[in-house]
Amino acid sequence: MQTVYWSSKYFSQLSLNELYDLLKLRVDVFVVEQSCFYPDLDSLKGSLDRHSETIHLMGTINDEIVAYARILAPGQSYAQYASIGRVAVAQKARGLGLGHDLISKAITLCLEHFPDTDIKISAQQHLADYYQQHGFVTVSDMYLEDDIPHIAMLKNVTA
Repeated sequence: MQTVYWSSKYFSQLSLNELYDLLKLRVDVFVVEQSCFYPDLDSLKGSLDRHSETIHLMGTINDEIVAYARILAPGQSYAQYASIGRVAVAQKARGLGLGHDLISKAITLCLEHFPDTDIKISAQQHLADYYQQHGFVTVSDMYLEDDIPHIAMLKNVTA
């Protein structure tokens, strides 16, 4: 297996190439691959992607972003929870275990940057078992988000 280099940056620290590449990966996975047309560029100035506390976690192989997750501070997606979203692994890099590494690293970053804060996610329903392996539990019924079945999941880190 090729070496994966992991990095995390705030929006203001991203290079133009990193920003372009992470947005392309998100579009490739969520818009093209899943045939889901939605506004991936969802940030008003100073919120979500561009919020001062948002962390962009990237895994690269040979200078190409192949894994990505966006970590949001409490108050961005959920009032009292940190959140992990836009979790994506490039199609050509699947099967290497990068998804599990990505979620583990995202959880670690949440704990470092937002200690004593539980983590809530909006997960595609078919990935429930995957997230359960990382300590998330389902806390909602199925709901549609962009016509894709989702569930809310919570990782309690304060208990």
